[in-house]
Amino acid sequence: MTRRVRVGGADPYDVVIGEDVHGELPGLLGDNVRTVAVVHDQALPELVRPVSAALTAAGYAVHELPVPSGEAAKEVGVLAGLWSRFAQLGMTRTDAVVGVGGGATTDLAGFAAASWLRGVKVVHVPTTLLAMVDAAVGGKTGIDIPEGKNLVGAFHPPAGVLCEVSTLASMAERDYVSGLAETIKAGFIADPVILDLVEADPAAARRPDGPHTVELIERAVQVKADVVSADLKEGGVREFLNYGHTLAHAIEKAEAYRFPHGHAVAVGMVYAAELARLAGRSDLVDRTERVLASVHLPTAYNADAWDELRAAMTIDKKSRGATLRFVVLDGLAKPGRLEGPDEELLAAAYRRVAL
Repeated sequence: MTRRVRVGGADPYDVVIGEDVHGELPGLLGDNVRTVAVVHDQALPELVRPVSAALTAAGYAVHELPVPSGEAAKEVGVLAGLWSRFAQLGMTRTDAVVGVGGGATTDLAGFAAASWLRGVKVVHVPTTLLAMVDAAVGGKTGIDIPEGKNLVGAFHPPAGVLCEVSTLASMAERDYVSGLAETIKAGFIADPVILDLVEADPAAARRPDGPHTVELIERAVQVKADVVSADLKEGGVREFLNYGHTLAHAIEKAEAYRFPHGHAVAVGMVYAAELARLAGRSDLVDRTERVLASVHLPTAYNADAWDELRAAMTIDKKSRGATLRFVVLDGLAKPGRLEGPDEELLAAAYRRVAL
């Protein structure tokens, strides 16, 4: 069964979730596109074939452009290489990019599309749980620089997102579980049913063939779609999607981006929950630790790393100059902001996650 989630905005688009969804690509790209650059993870040739086949059958000139796996794709040199290939292919404003791969690939493909000729159409075909529920949805694109993750980027909403759930079967359990962190995050900030489903059967939640996999994806995507749409009306609401990410990005930087994003977010959520508890905002830290541990996500990090992490958080894009700003919860599904907490509070909260 195919499910659809509508993402609002100036140019609304659908996130399609199900099996055999590649046939929807031509409808998303339209008749004006002639050349399609398929930017894909070089380690996933078997997942690119059905995408290219659907595009070729529809009459597009298809060019597969492999990029490195993981965060290595999000480097300035890789981006510049894509720009050069686009120029060699003679890509015009009416041509398009299709990103096939995990979150790093879709981040890169999206930014390449956003920056080429000041913006061309892009469709994402995420192949990991993390990309399906987070990276490929919402239009945030970006690359990394040595000073930090995603510090260079742009908002460039896709023309559509195709979540082919059959691709999840090829994922290693560690990588799949990493994606569960962003799914669980959506549960804490907006949809507690996600937490109920995970807690009812954690072993099933860890499996791509679990009975609630499609529902979990749909619910997490719906949360992101609702937040993105609300942000267009209210402004600033989108920040709530960063729950757990301030510390998470610092951990990733300290680990030279070799630490899985979802694992870092899991630790970051425990830290944010403890910040909220110490600040008298809410007390969800025990449940946070429990649900994350039940699916084998980490809830602690190196006790000796605090000074390095504190310095890294200062230049995170969510801070305001030297003032740190955290998303915290004022209750389940009630996100709020904690701005400029004192240093003693920050250090005390870290002791909760110190390993």
